[in-house]
Amino acid sequence: MNVLYLSLGVALLLATIADLVWTTLWVEGGAGPMTSRLMAGTWRFLRETWGQNSRALTLAGPLVFALGLSVWIALLWAGWTLVFASAETALIDTLDRGAISWFDLAYFAGYTIFTLGTGDLVPRQGIWQIVTVLATASGLLFVTLIVTYALSVLDAVTQKRTFASGVTGLGMDGESVLRSAWNGEEFEGLELPLNEFTGQLNALTANHKAYPILHYFYTDRPDRASTIGIAVLDEALTLVRYGVPERHRPDAAVVQNARASVGSYLDTIHGSFIEPADQPPRSPDLDRLRESDVPTVSDEAFAESLDGLSDRRRMLLGLVQSDAREWPSRKDDRPHR
Repeated sequence: MNVLYLSLGVALLLATIADLVWTTLWVEGGAGPMTSRLMAGTWRFLRETWGQNSRALTLAGPLVFALGLSVWIALLWAGWTLVFASAETALIDTLDRGAISWFDLAYFAGYTIFTLGTGDLVPRQGIWQIVTVLATASGLLFVTLIVTYALSVLDAVTQKRTFASGVTGLGMDGESVLRSAWNGEEFEGLELPLNEFTGQLNALTANHKAYPILHYFYTDRPDRASTIGIAVLDEALTLVRYGVPERHRPDAAVVQNARASVGSYLDTIHGSFIEPADQPPRSPDLDRLRESDVPTVSDEAFAESLDGLSDRRRMLLGLVQSDAREWPSRKDDRPHR
């Protein structure tokens, strides 16, 4: 018995299975340590390699997923190969072709974990039969979890793009959202979409906890990017909460609930995916609201309120920049990088 091979093989198996289960089943745990580092490193490499090529970055999510899957397969395969290599008598060649080689060991471990069952190599009677069953079980666990995980991730990607499309459909900046809802006397029908966006964003927050890989699924259309949707939504909420006199605001509970959902999302991804920008983004423009006869507070009062929101708004800008994007702005604005 080669204790070194056995110890290394068991260590690889335990680390791989733990990371796999952590990533796919632990809803509150995010991705496993190995997967988290792999995803972050791959995303940094792709951004440095492709720069601002938005079309190329749309491949980031699938590539990160495929690379993580490949690493899990390689480690699981290598682990079982080392376990079977720890004993010279672990396998029997039914075709009597001579000594068992490393290639034979890798071949047996591979077709065992993928349940092919070729049969030219078989485990020796006794403990190695049990070990082979465990190897097959790990393969079945792997395939089942990966298929379920992949389907869940794709569904979550669709949900986050639906959320973004809903927000940006009202406007590509906070001022436009409020202008589109103002009917001359009140913000007509704004509470209904705010409630809908709140529910969608709460679901997106839960999905990011369960499937951190969501952060790396990039779209080259800003109107379908959840990072842009969240920034636009929060700027609209900031305007309606601090830029509009109280008597003209929508229901305070609706606005507060929506703001809380944005805050919860930022808390979830802070540290794991984003860091605050050095400076807050450009201030919302109350003059644009005044052009549509929307009542506003004074510029001084609004600026004072924004000072108290500096950390939150720097976090939002960091979120947008982490997605290789610019702060949502009007065509006549200079982009805020």
